[in-house]
Amino acid sequence: TDLNFTRLKNFEFYFIHWCIKYLVMPKNKGKGGKNRRRGKNENEEKRELVFKEHGQEYAQVLRMLGNGRLEAQCVDGVKRLCHIRGKMRKKVWVNTGDIVLVGLREYQDQKADVIQKYMADEARSLKAYGELPDTIRVNETDAFTQEDGENDDYFDFDDVSEI
Repeated sequence: TDLNFTRLKNFEFYFIHWCIKYLVMPKNKGKGGKNRRRGKNENEEKRELVFKEHGQEYAQVLRMLGNGRLEAQCVDGVKRLCHIRGKMRKKVWVNTGDIVLVGLREYQDQKADVIQKYMADEARSLKAYGELPDTIRVNETDAFTQEDGENDDYFDFDDVSEI
């Protein structure tokens, strides 16, 4: 009888454990850990077009420097070192050729802060409104058109034999 009692206790223990695990405890469907970081891209809806204000300028990203920094050619003709603000880091990915809105610094003219990245359709709208000059190409990695003859350095191998 002692053996039957022990078997019954073991069965009760495993049955209760199974019930708690599969019937009582909720499934892990929350937004914790990886699920939070990988979440759906919910910014797909149309957002209001933001125009520049005093102390701000439009720019096109020339190259990414790492550590949340990039080099951008501003519409006013100045090449600036820009810092991506913390709110945008790991949420909004900025690439070469993107159009961004930068906040100018009063105390450092060669540095700026990236305030917003414009999507391709928003950049086309800005160009249609006349906010961006015609020299800026939207949706291309070649930032700012190069002048003809600027990079015409080449080798002619027929000339090498004469040297």
